[in-house]
Amino acid sequence: MKGLVALVTLLLSFGCLADNSQPLPSWQDGASRQAILAFVERVTDPASADHVERSARIAVFDNDGTLWAEQPIYFQLLFVADRVRAQAEDNPAWKTQEPFASVLKGDLAGAFSSSHEAPIQLIRASQTGLDTDAFDQVVRDWMQTARHPTSGKPFTRMIYQPMLELLEYLEDNGFKNFIVSGGGIDFMRPWTESVYGIPPERVVGSRVAKQLEVQNGVVRVVHEGTMEFNDDKEGKPVGISQHIGRRPIAAFGNSDGDLQMLQWTTAGDGARFAMIVRHTDADREWAYDRESHIGRLDKALDIAEEQGWTVVDMKQEWKQIFPE
Repeated sequence: MKGLVALVTLLLSFGCLADNSQPLPSWQDGASRQAILAFVERVTDPASADHVERSARIAVFDNDGTLWAEQPIYFQLLFVADRVRAQAEDNPAWKTQEPFASVLKGDLAGAFSSSHEAPIQLIRASQTGLDTDAFDQVVRDWMQTARHPTSGKPFTRMIYQPMLELLEYLEDNGFKNFIVSGGGIDFMRPWTESVYGIPPERVVGSRVAKQLEVQNGVVRVVHEGTMEFNDDKEGKPVGISQHIGRRPIAAFGNSDGDLQMLQWTTAGDGARFAMIVRHTDADREWAYDRESHIGRLDKALDIAEEQGWTVVDMKQEWKQIFPE
């Protein structure tokens, strides 16, 4: 028995086993984990000068690169590309019309960089004409069958185990978690509750315009072809204000696209917390930051150091990246 206890202790020390009796078991007991625990203790202790009522314990999370992977390309863009291929037969002009022609040739990088409007054109094409129920089902079906281009895993297995634990830990301590992403709100809402435990009404994202249609007694909300709101960079605080109506006390991101959300969160009164997930593990995930074409982390990294925000080194501080 003593030998077994010694073995388990040794494995725990090397991160081979998670100690699930403690909060955040997939996190090394380092600076980032201690900062999270200390902040939560401060704002939840009624005797603390920094105590925050439950109703104001709002935490916001970016999605791409913060809650799930984002390399080699944003996952929604892979979905959009599949939608374009599925609709190509009904749109013969796409064979020679950019950015659709590049998608059909398999050149996704060329398609999405062919013009500033290319991503919007493709996202619009993936939704236009579908009502909200039909698009919801299209997304659910895709998530069930699609696989990541390099790992071969379902996209729902490309989520970060330490962040799942953080979401649960915050909820257990009276926080209300929201996703605030530059990704499409209609793309995320069908699956966030089953994957993250975050219901659709707590998802803030970029959105296309919709309109009500009533035909032959059938009432539908249908996607139009115009982009209504871009929930990225300076759009994130605006989206939070419009959708949530409260300034968060904690914000989590990974790139310059999250900078304004982190700044606005920490500019409020009282106890505040900001965290950046830094991708440093080329073996278990990807290593990228200042020069990346996806999820670039440059200015936000400099400001994090100036402001004393918590920066998580994935390679050093996460025992495990993805769920087993």
